[in-house]
Amino acid sequence: MMLSKDLTTQELAEKYPVWFELQHVCRQSGARAGILHTPHGDIETPTFMPVGTQATVKCMAPEEIWNMGSRIILANTYHLWMRPGEDIVQAAGGLHKFMNWKGAILTDSGGFQVWSLSDLRHIKEEGVYFRSELDGSAQFLSPEKAITIENKLGADIIMAFDECAPYDADRAYIEDSMERTARWLERCVKAHQNPQKQALFGIIQGGMFADLRVQAAKEITAFDLPGYSIGGLSIGEPPALMNAMLDAVRPYLPENKPHYLMGVGTPDYILEGTLRGIDMFDCVLPTRIGRNGSALTWHGREIIRDAKNAAAFEPIEVDCNCYACKNYTRAYIRHLLKCREIFGLRLMSWHNLQFLQNFTAKLRAAIFADAALDFRTEFYSNSNYGDKQGFTKNR
Repeated sequence: MMLSKDLTTQELAEKYPVWFELQHVCRQSGARAGILHTPHGDIETPTFMPVGTQATVKCMAPEEIWNMGSRIILANTYHLWMRPGEDIVQAAGGLHKFMNWKGAILTDSGGFQVWSLSDLRHIKEEGVYFRSELDGSAQFLSPEKAITIENKLGADIIMAFDECAPYDADRAYIEDSMERTARWLERCVKAHQNPQKQALFGIIQGGMFADLRVQAAKEITAFDLPGYSIGGLSIGEPPALMNAMLDAVRPYLPENKPHYLMGVGTPDYILEGTLRGIDMFDCVLPTRIGRNGSALTWHGREIIRDAKNAAAFEPIEVDCNCYACKNYTRAYIRHLLKCREIFGLRLMSWHNLQFLQNFTAKLRAAIFADAALDFRTEFYSNSNYGDKQGFTKNR
């Protein structure tokens, strides 16, 4: 095992294909602002990464995502392995060329998707045996197989293969799962064939047990990796418990490496994570709830499909700079949603994705102004986030 150590900015740039430049730490809160440098451009942090599971962000064109300000998106190893297959993507020149995306890409290893197939999978030390939800065929995914697929897909950041255990699993199960994830990481490191161009991130598990989270953080960050992520959170546990796990882990995350909280995409969760040292977030939520008629706004989540919007001839949100709000009314968008017109799904997705880009940009500005806690107080006082989502308004 190679051990991690503190490196200078120049050493980080020379050593890793993806590296983190810490620009400022908010004196009021400890939140971080930085730049994530990748082979496909720089990303200002904190950042929200839209999810393009099947090499596309649902309802959106890559150019539209770029024009919103997004500079990194996600794709999923498991789904692209199932179809069209990693060899086809590689033959196309990799994910960037295959989907015509000029920014950075991160691929999840498929561990979460395999975990979600709870009735179809069996976890062993060598890997996971499961049946495809597409055709019922027998499949096997191991750390080595996941990394091989990710190498062929060609993303800038690739995730280690891990087990995302249920949040309410007992301690014995979580401890066994956490230790297996660490052993799997060592196998991922050995299997990685393209470390000069693709950055492998390790994943910290440990369930809802603070001491196990700390143990996992020590073990995973002992590997000399370009970045570290926190998995197994925002999967049904109370928000306060998620925050407690982040608080436990933070002291053990290297300050000169990016910190990624997986699967988080509501503004309140992003805010709370940022206050606890997180730099990167992702989630399918903004496009998923958008397609179902819900909008993220500065006042809270609003259901545009509701009858009250039938004759509402104002935008989803006044002063929003998204394409939907600059051109269409709530009444028109509601009409499209009720008719299941694809354009309505696009407009809702467009707004929600742009909202999160605007949100993280304002949060970043607050960090530089040493006012992240003031930002937090104002945000909660003017919206139905916060207490109504399970957070307290006092950190």
